Amino acid sequence: MDRFPNEKYAIPFHQHGKSKVRLGRTWREGNVHHFVEWNVFTMIESPMEHAFYTESNEGMTPTDTQKNNVYVVAKRTPQRCSVDEFAVKLAKHFVKTYPLVKKAKVYIEQKPWNRVSVGGQAHDHGYAVTGTEIRTTYVTYDKDDNLEVTAGLKDLQVMKTTQSGYEGYLKCEYTTLPSSNDRIVATSVTSTWKYSSIPQCFESAYQTARTALMETFYGPAKGGVYSPSVQYTMYKMAEEMLNRVPEIGSIFFNLPNLHFNPHKAVGCDKFANDVYVATSEPHGNIECAVSRRDFKSHVSF
Repeated sequence: MDRFPNEKYAIPFHQHGKSKVRLGRTWREGNVHHFVEWNVFTMIESPMEHAFYTESNEGMTPTDTQKNNVYVVAKRTPQRCSVDEFAVKLAKHFVKTYPLVKKAKVYIEQKPWNRVSVGGQAHDHGYAVTGTEIRTTYVTYDKDDNLEVTAGLKDLQVMKTTQSGYEGYLKCEYTTLPSSNDRIVATSVTSTWKYSSIPQCFESAYQTARTALMETFYGPAKGGVYSPSVQYTMYKMAEEMLNRVPEIGSIFFNLPNLHFNPHKAVGCDKFANDVYVATSEPHGNIECAVSRRDFKSHVSF
């Protein structure tokens, strides 16, 4: 319902939130400590049209209050939990705490702090950042008790030095790319998967999906598996994730090429699959969404 029908212009959509709320949380279980670092983004929808049309901010939940609530909910979470569980708890907190909030959206990135081993033994409280991979989650919750969860990851850099090719594509007068059945394939994976039903265990569902992605990309340890295109491999990864995690309804992939261009060094007669020019600009970029036939696909979130 339009609450301001006499205004010259409409405001069909608005929301407000807080970005990059950095949270560190330790759960102490005896001598063994569990640590996470989360970068939290919140957004809420509420009937605040009057703040745009008038000078009144009545009923508005300030973005600074949203920031403070991130730490409050973390404090009120005495048992360690997955990033998905925390996002669900935070989104529900906003909707149930503030009467005018119709919908809450929470996006979180998890920094790759992992427990270290010393002398072959897991350290009680020692952590190190390993790799570039960031785990993500995006949760929405509204007044009608509708809950949607989209898990994912980004900046997962993967590559194979062989068992990849690209042939049979359209060639015209502008084509300079040579065909190949033996090349390096490398990419930085961004993937999100939207659940059609809430998993019994978010952590197990995430790890199962990630393992399916990795195993399909690389193939068996001995010999690997041939990839005729990034597109083919993307579908196969999604197919295996859907097969192994029945709660997943839709998967989105963004796979930019990390190029390693063959280089014939000065004084050499030919390229011998050994020296490359590493570059990422310009690069190809391939995206797709794969879903179950009865589930609406999503793009990104």
